[in-house]
Formats: sequence, C-alpha cells, structure tokens
Amino acid sequence: MPGEAFEHVRKVAGETLHAAEYRTELYEHLREVEGVVWKLERAQHFHEPDTPSWVAMVSGDWDRALALMGEMRFADDLPPRAELRRLRIVETPPTPYLQWEIVLLAARTRAGERARALHARSVRHLEERTPLPELLILGPGLMYEVLYDDMGAHLGGRRITDADVIAECARIIAELYAEAEDMVAFHDREVAPLPPPSPWRILSRPGHP
Repeated sequence: MPGEAFEHVRKVAGETLHAAEYRTELYEHLREVEGVVWKLERAQHFHEPDTPSWVAMVSGDWDRALALMGEMRFADDLPPRAELRRLRIVETPPTPYLQWEIVLLAARTRAGERARALHARSVRHLEERTPLPELLILGPGLMYEVLYDDMGAHLGGRRITDADVIAECARIIAELYAEAEDMVAFHDREVAPLPPPSPWRILSRPGHP
C-alpha cells in the first residue's frame, strides 16, 4: 500500500527526546556519520524564533531577513564526513515561511548541502491518511522522526532503530529525491521572482497541508 512505510514510522517503537536532548545527540552523531544523511521536510511552516532572519521575516522586514541570512555560515552546519541530502516538499504558491526557507536552502545548497525541491503532487499517493512525517536518517540503524507542535515549533525527536522501517523509508526518499529538482534552480525559477511575503499572510495562522 502506498505510504505504508511512513505509517510504520508512526507505529514503530522509538524513544522520544525533548528538544535539547535531541539536538545534543544529533550533533554528536553528525560529527561521526559517514555516507549519506537523508532529511525529509513536509510541513509548510515552522516556528523558528531562535533564527534572527526568520524573526525579521515574520516581523515583515524582508530586506533585513535576507541580509541576516547572508551573514549565516551554512558550511559550518554540514556533517564533516557525510553528504546531507534534503528533500523539501513544496506546495505552491509557497507559504511565507516556505518562501523564506527556499531562499535559505538555495544558499545552503551553494554552500555544499544537496537540497532538492519536489512538488507536493508527487507525494499525494503516499499521503492517503496523513501528511508525510519529518524524517532524518543517519544510517541503516538510526532515524529520527522530528517532532513539532501545531504551530511548527520544534519539540524534539523520536529515535527509531528498526532497520526494516529505516531501510524502506530511505528507499522511498531516495526515489523521490531522484525525481526532485536542484534547489538553486527551483529557487531561481519559482521563488526569486516573487514579491516579499505580504504581512497578512505572514500573520495568518499556519497550518499543515
């Protein structure tokens, strides 16, 4: 059944870590992991008050948001021994958050991350029950379901070590990634020509697709 692997993610046993614990554990693994790290992002809005550029965006100051983004050191975030491949699912027209994040991800791609964009219509067959989860796969024995509240604020992550579930999720994400478009090309065509997000859209309550 389409999407069954992702349904298994929600049902398989895992240990839930609060945000600080999750970040500490994750960064320890990222320093050591080799090969490919897969990241799947599906929600169209996240709440990132610790990121000054995001704060400027939601305050309606698009120019400052872009300027602050230009000061960020994206290469410092990359795993030193692995290739980070991010698959970003996109709805169009983009939410204000997604418009901001696509600019960010294009910059991260220029810095060495391997981010690609895939339109949501390409994953509808996998979402007959619920939207895809937010996932981070660090290897055949370690995956995190990244957890957020209804407003998109980060809550932590659920550590999953079931090799069969991880392998199937990695396989599907890799197949979707192969269909997706380079983030810089997507940004240049779909996002760069857009006007700044309108204040009423920024302030409207975000929701999941």
